[in-house]
Amino acid sequence: MCGIIGILGKAEAAPILLEGLKRLEYRGYDSAGIATLVNGHIERRRAEGKLGNLERCLASQPLAGTIGIGHTRWATHGVPSEANAHPHCTDKVAVVHNGIIENFRDLRGRLVAKGCRFASDTDSEVIAHLITQHMNEGQPPVAAFEATLRQLEGAFAVAVIFRGEQNLMIGARRGSPLVVGYGEGEVFLGSDAIALAHLTRQISYLDDGDWVVLRNDRVDVRDANGEPVKREVKTTAASLGEISKGNHRHYMLKEIYEQPTVIGNVVNAYFNPQERSISLPELSIDFAKVPRLSMVACGTSFYAASVARYWFERYARLPVDIDIASEFRYREPPLAEGGVALFVSQSGETMDTLAALRLARQRGQRIISVVNVPESSMARESDAVLPTRAGPEIGVASTKAFTTQLATLACLVIHAAKQRGMLDRAKEAELSLALAELPSRAAEVLQHDGRLREIAREIEKAQDVLYIGRGTAQAVAMEGALKLKEISYIHAEGYAAGELKHGPIALISEAVPVVVVAPSDELFEKTASNVQEVAARGGRVVLLSDAHGIVDIADKTWQAVELPRVHPFVAPMLYAIPVQLLAYHVAVLKGTDVDQPRNLAKSVTVE
Repeated sequence: MCGIIGILGKAEAAPILLEGLKRLEYRGYDSAGIATLVNGHIERRRAEGKLGNLERCLASQPLAGTIGIGHTRWATHGVPSEANAHPHCTDKVAVVHNGIIENFRDLRGRLVAKGCRFASDTDSEVIAHLITQHMNEGQPPVAAFEATLRQLEGAFAVAVIFRGEQNLMIGARRGSPLVVGYGEGEVFLGSDAIALAHLTRQISYLDDGDWVVLRNDRVDVRDANGEPVKREVKTTAASLGEISKGNHRHYMLKEIYEQPTVIGNVVNAYFNPQERSISLPELSIDFAKVPRLSMVACGTSFYAASVARYWFERYARLPVDIDIASEFRYREPPLAEGGVALFVSQSGETMDTLAALRLARQRGQRIISVVNVPESSMARESDAVLPTRAGPEIGVASTKAFTTQLATLACLVIHAAKQRGMLDRAKEAELSLALAELPSRAAEVLQHDGRLREIAREIEKAQDVLYIGRGTAQAVAMEGALKLKEISYIHAEGYAAGELKHGPIALISEAVPVVVVAPSDELFEKTASNVQEVAARGGRVVLLSDAHGIVDIADKTWQAVELPRVHPFVAPMLYAIPVQLLAYHVAVLKGTDVDQPRNLAKSVTVE
């Protein structure tokens, strides 16, 4: 989940590398570094902490050179420190690495026995020493790199430059993403297209197991067996405008405010206004023949899948199993013959989810991926891909990716329900029109930003916050709690409202706000009873509901935010927005780093 960028260019590399690292800082910000070739010799600058520290270092100690590599780190092996920051160097090579080398202890032990001295606690440094060892034995750079690859176990992306080699850079990917960018007489490497958006829009995505030799006038890609292969060069959609904050203080706030637009992108892709229906013509899987659906995801994406489980079972009458990706493989799930496995991920590179996908394929499941990056590993290894069309999401705490995942899954549910004969034309039109109206209803919710900011001033004082909901609102409650603890560091938990009396109600006091996600649907009266239980014990209720719901229990609430009344089918997408805004404003008041919360990174490419 670290960020990598490499340049084999014409201009001085350091400022360009730094700009690329700024675009990758969402992938890690424990430390950062850059190495270039200066008159054929490797020069390096590194700094612990945020990228601004490296920027100040480069201002006082500039780096020359037109070839270089850069890295922004999310710590796995070794604490955040300058010594553990990348690039890692020997007298012959400089290496940047994303991922984990699983056999590094064995490799390091053998290298130390041969006289190598390590300067860091990282697994990454073994790559530099292994390449150097092979070169000391007489192998040229490319052969030394290939020999090193054969010794490494684990999931990783890596980029390497060599002393005295002004026209050579080598990269490889196994499990972690890596892309090649093409310019005019220049070539680039990056963890994703966003890193290279300021340099080129001509991108080639490496397949898993590929490694690549880059020169100014040539790019040679080889597969895991060392055989030459061609990878298609595409024009990426990533643009500088998409990855700027605009007039917003944080990326997270910008991305919250983009939700009416991006939800509209999803709906417009699948909604036929003349027929008042949803159509997914490119989806080749016939849900009428699917006996069971397995859904797998992590974090926020898991909560999106949790909502979709309710939808699939209610509207399509399709049995669904749902798993956290990191647990899926280890419980040895029996998978139905002819079944479908559906994977949800923002990046499409999340290692736990990707490993689960590969297991499901081995077990004979058809694979559908709901991802925000259509060129990602998950997308390329799936039988069918539903892109969420959210555009680049830079804020580590997911917002627009969540609601577009929900919108995409909602369209899939309607499609599946039709194929299974569970929706008549009237019901299909009802659900489809509810989706079509959602972008304008989402825009209305954003008008409550000021009200939510006022409530945040009180929530900010709490040490613990509970979120409750029923049905699909339960998953929204859990997502709201996740958002609050992710970016404000306030302890928060989400629960099914009916579970309060089975333990969590012991926590209720005046000091513990309770955020209630309660659209006025068929479960509202049950949730209202839980609000009564909270109020009777002195709890302070923050109610998110529509006018009907608020009137019903106004006397039991401490604060209330009135949302538009919508069809229960689309309520989860609408109610996600206020819990996002509430968490955002609490974090701002507490002075935390909203876009880059401690210990977290955007794309988790390690297990």
